[in-house]
Amino acid sequence: MLPSPVPASAAGPDLRQLVLGSEGRLGILTRAVVRIRRRPAFERFSAFFFHEWAEGVEALRRCAQEAAPISMLRLSDSVETETTLHLAGHSMIAAWARQGLGLLGYPDSRCLLIAGETEQRAGLRRLGGLPTGRLIGNLWRASRFRTPYLRNTLWEAGYALDTLETAVPWARVVPCAAAILSALHRGLEREGERVLAFAHLSHVYPDGASIYATLIFRRTRDADQTLSRWRALKESATHALLAHGGTISHQHGVGLDHAPYLALEKGPLGLQTLQAACRTFDPRGVMNPGKLVA
Repeated sequence: MLPSPVPASAAGPDLRQLVLGSEGRLGILTRAVVRIRRRPAFERFSAFFFHEWAEGVEALRRCAQEAAPISMLRLSDSVETETTLHLAGHSMIAAWARQGLGLLGYPDSRCLLIAGETEQRAGLRRLGGLPTGRLIGNLWRASRFRTPYLRNTLWEAGYALDTLETAVPWARVVPCAAAILSALHRGLEREGERVLAFAHLSHVYPDGASIYATLIFRRTRDADQTLSRWRALKESATHALLAHGGTISHQHGVGLDHAPYLALEKGPLGLQTLQAACRTFDPRGVMNPGKLVA
């Protein structure tokens, strides 16, 4: 029996967090108390363009730290920006972005921000982005849940797609994202293969943000070779983000994919602590064995 939820406590470490992050190794949830909030009476999705990635990252930092009335922020790097515009299904919008924004001084490094504003005067204009109204935001909102199905279409066309994510303090967002994308771009050079990779920020906090990267590479008829390519890309990107102080997983858990890298984040003593907790909560080793720690 774990302690009941309270607003705050100084009675030692929060054991609930230990169980919640254990992926079933330390217990099963049988009851939950949830916090609800009133749904905003107003919400609109607007699009803003920034000259380059770092400028947009700074704008998101200010939004998070100033608690702007925002329900969602998604900042795409330049490659994902072009991809987003094309996937919206309107080639004229992509053409307008290339030509019109170029004339306005927004080069190929331009980045797109989609923001969900919950007040009519959310104040995003002061952040330095070029406001372009709600058309692009509404198109993105309409297609956002269809985009993941492209994974199957790309596979049939001969390409594999995957994603990976991390979280870092604001000061490390720009260099960490650059390191991850560089590692992915170079990940299959030995095989003479190229990798398409791009990133966005879609989870922001007062002290940092999550970097979410997408990678696309050519698969082969040999399933083992395709898996080997994926592992090489996963490993190179993970070592890049760890070198910049990032976590091996922001929201997707550890599971089997991230388990080989958990010791690099937690360290030997941290891993021993988790193993000791498993022995205490699950002495017979029947709770989701093989996950999180051996």
